[in-house]
Amino acid sequence: MAFLGKRIGIDLGTASILVCEYGRGIVVDEPAVVAIAERDSTVVAVGDEARAMIGRHPGSISVVRPMRDGVIADYLITEAMLRYFISRVAGRTRFIRPEVAISVPVGVTGVEQRAVRDAAEAAGARRPAHLIPEPLAAAIGAEIPVGSPRGHMVIDIGGGRTEAAVISMFGIVSAESARVGGDDLDDAIAHYVRRRHNLIIGERTAEELKIAIGSAIPLEEDTTASVRGRDQITGLPRTITVRSSEITSAIQEQVAAIVGAARAVLERTPPELASDVIDRGIVVTGGGALLRGLDTILMHETNVPVHVADDPRLCVALGAGASLDYLEVIARAIPTEEESLVAEGRATLRGP
Repeated sequence: MAFLGKRIGIDLGTASILVCEYGRGIVVDEPAVVAIAERDSTVVAVGDEARAMIGRHPGSISVVRPMRDGVIADYLITEAMLRYFISRVAGRTRFIRPEVAISVPVGVTGVEQRAVRDAAEAAGARRPAHLIPEPLAAAIGAEIPVGSPRGHMVIDIGGGRTEAAVISMFGIVSAESARVGGDDLDDAIAHYVRRRHNLIIGERTAEELKIAIGSAIPLEEDTTASVRGRDQITGLPRTITVRSSEITSAIQEQVAAIVGAARAVLERTPPELASDVIDRGIVVTGGGALLRGLDTILMHETNVPVHVADDPRLCVALGAGASLDYLEVIARAIPTEEESLVAEGRATLRGP
């Protein structure tokens, strides 16, 4: 029987929300930002419109990111944000709800899984909303043949979290999650500029600086960029010039954490699958994959070939949409929400 209604995959990220409609591709790509009126907590703006208000809004409005480290930090605002984007794609009819698959970090708890599912269903998704581990969604979106009985490794670097995993037959064999991503790189750059140059810059300026001259390794030619901000001493506007080598130095700790996650996964991978990974290499997805030199340092530290996926930012959303064709197989390969809760309860009883 043909399914009535739309089928959509959602990359519910810390920095961005991407929505893939089955058969159409990416239909929404906007920041995971919501502007709220302080007086009555009503939603003023969502996505691009809300992000444009960052650092420029009056005291009567607060601009927030309801996702933190890849999980829900504010349930009600996340629900409002999902409702906005789902209704944009599926329309406002309440009679035919869309079938929705949403990516979640591989290390989230059963409680966090339930929060995502409940928020999606309250926002208009057909019950039950399907949850897909981010590395699996990223691998499917990158067109990696994860259904085969061979090992495939993917590293997804999002805004708030890095997920590394080895996947075989739609199941995650070994995985590591590090709470470091693109937002942490931006914060490190902003802190460096403030400490080294006594200049206060916002998160948008730090992100623009990362995109313009950021690199995980020293570049052959040390490029520069002009940065405007507020002088920490005088309080007046000032413009400085920053070198790419400075950015490389500022983000070394965060880059080391990403490399550490990759090494941890490889160390726990069974030998046969590790051999497959060496043959096929590591695929890097997510917005963080676009950082210059990151593939080079990963290859140097793991001794495994590293490839950046085509359109790495879109992989998780595309994979979440495509996963709707494999729900039965995926359900057999990953633990259910109840199984996760039981495992967490046993771990709590055992103690540290």
